[in-house]
Amino acid sequence: MSTHRARTFLRWSMTLAVAGLTTFTVAGCDAAPGGRSDLARQVTVVGSGEVQGVPDTLTAEAGIEFVAGDVTSAMNQTSERLQAVIDALVDAGVDRKDISTTQVSLQPQYGNPDSSGSSTITGYRAGNTIRVKVERDSASQVLVVIVRAGGDATRINGVSYSIEDDSELVRSARERAFNDAKARAEQYAQLSGLHLGQVISISEIASGASPSPMETMPMPRGAMAAAPPLEPGQQTVSFTVTAVWELG
Repeated sequence: MSTHRARTFLRWSMTLAVAGLTTFTVAGCDAAPGGRSDLARQVTVVGSGEVQGVPDTLTAEAGIEFVAGDVTSAMNQTSERLQAVIDALVDAGVDRKDISTTQVSLQPQYGNPDSSGSSTITGYRAGNTIRVKVERDSASQVLVVIVRAGGDATRINGVSYSIEDDSELVRSARERAFNDAKARAEQYAQLSGLHLGQVISISEIASGASPSPMETMPMPRGAMAAAPPLEPGQQTVSFTVTAVWELG
């Protein structure tokens, strides 16, 4: 190939290469603005809602505890007394499916350490705990039944209230949370001179409050001549909703 033809070929090659690069760049520039215009403007807000209802169910944690010189005596006394409590609850109208064992325990008891610092086992402490769920109106009488049947070995570990069917409260709390989020989003749309479009996404967090349990305490025989006063208070069902809307 002559020098003149080589130079001509080189010029054409460079021209084609530059032309191809220019076409690619233009195509890229044309796609970018279009891609950006397709991105919807959005507003993300958090709404909250809560409703309250009166609990209709009480759950009590009650147990029997005995200390004896040997394992067998400690366990046998505990089992016999707890069985008496369960039988008394069933006789009082509590359904067996609403009575469940939650804990069985057995620990050695030690005496004071001797001069060498070692201690010997002096006995065994056995415990057995049940959870009882009852209607609110019968809760006080059920506690009386437990204490009378369990006697001095009775331990009340705690009580808590709940709403057996809170589906309506949940629906109301969720609706309030969504309406709160929508009102916030509409305000932001107005402030920005836009209008609220379709919902893009919704996520929620449910929460609720429950009463603190009572302290564990011994309940001696005859200490409860009358049913103890119980106040259910109110239970709160709350929702937090995070929602994203389009802005147009």
